[in-house]
Amino acid sequence: MRVVSEGMPLAATMGIEVKTVSAGETVLSLDWRAELCTTGGILHGGVLMTLADTAGAACAFAGLPEGARTSTVESSTHFFAAVRGGTVTATARPLHSGRSTTVVQTELRDDTGRLVGLTNQTQAVLAAR
Repeated sequence: MRVVSEGMPLAATMGIEVKTVSAGETVLSLDWRAELCTTGGILHGGVLMTLADTAGAACAFAGLPEGARTSTVESSTHFFAAVRGGTVTATARPLHSGRSTTVVQTELRDDTGRLVGLTNQTQAVLAAR
């Protein structure tokens, strides 16, 4: 869990909460707040993308060899519904874990369990320095 709190200070700034971090599944959440919204009280898409990227990176990092690092090299997010309140939960799971890349898929769900977004991202595996 320190990978999020110590390695990604933006997560704390945004209020992202860590539920679980493992190589098989990482779960983070974020409460709706007015200062994270765009017009009409809708949670900003960039906020949702940041939540998904943070979850995906933490999931990929948890599966790395000792001393290795990771960095997002590609990310694609599809939005399905607006978030106007409550909590968004990001659940990241690896689709592929290789020597040079890890591909992670992150589901974004609202309080009712409705899928509001889906992110696929590729993380580069960077050897220990």
